[in-house]
Amino acid sequence: MKTYFLTAFEKDGKNVLDESFEAENDDSAKEIGTKKLMESGYHEHTHRCVAPDGRLVLFHR
Repeated sequence: MKTYFLTAFEKDGKNVLDESFEAENDDSAKEIGTKKLMESGYHEHTHRCVAPDGRLVLFHR
């Protein structure tokens, strides 16, 4: 399992979601990250999910 990092921002740059979670691979991390964003209501905010090596797995502006 790898640790991925999910962050969501307000338009002014304020960080409204910052958490880490574990997933087996990038596809699984994308699904988990999307689910967490939907559950928290931040799916329309600017957000990103980053793999342990720094690659973007999920991004929305």
